[in-house]
Amino acid sequence: TPGVRKTTLGKELASRSGLKYINVGDLAREGQLYDGYDEEYDCPILDEDKSGVIVDYHGCDFFPERWFHIVFVLKTDNNNVQCEIFQVLHEEALASYKEEIVHQLPSNKPEDLEDNINQILKWIEQWVKDHSS
Repeated sequence: TPGVRKTTLGKELASRSGLKYINVGDLAREGQLYDGYDEEYDCPILDEDKSGVIVDYHGCDFFPERWFHIVFVLKTDNNNVQCEIFQVLHEEALASYKEEIVHQLPSNKPEDLEDNINQILKWIEQWVKDHSS
């Protein structure tokens, strides 16, 4: 509820605990991630489809599926051979998310980076088209 001192409480908790404080309202304002204004509650309406984020981590099984529209697993033939032989991360991704959103991309040579960027940018462009009003 607006006006219950969430910001004051959150900042004070962060200060005393050493945890980082993030105000989603501030992030939304900075990124212009609003889709109108709710007159009844006297607050902006967050447009969740505009708030895209790229997450980079070495695993994925603890991230909720609802956070992602697509998951890319980079695969290499010559780095961390033991992990690659067993396809540990790809299997973890398949166990954690719907199979249709999990994609493996090769990452063996410098040219693969540009190819992967282009492929992901095409996916982003199509996703934005499909979800625009």
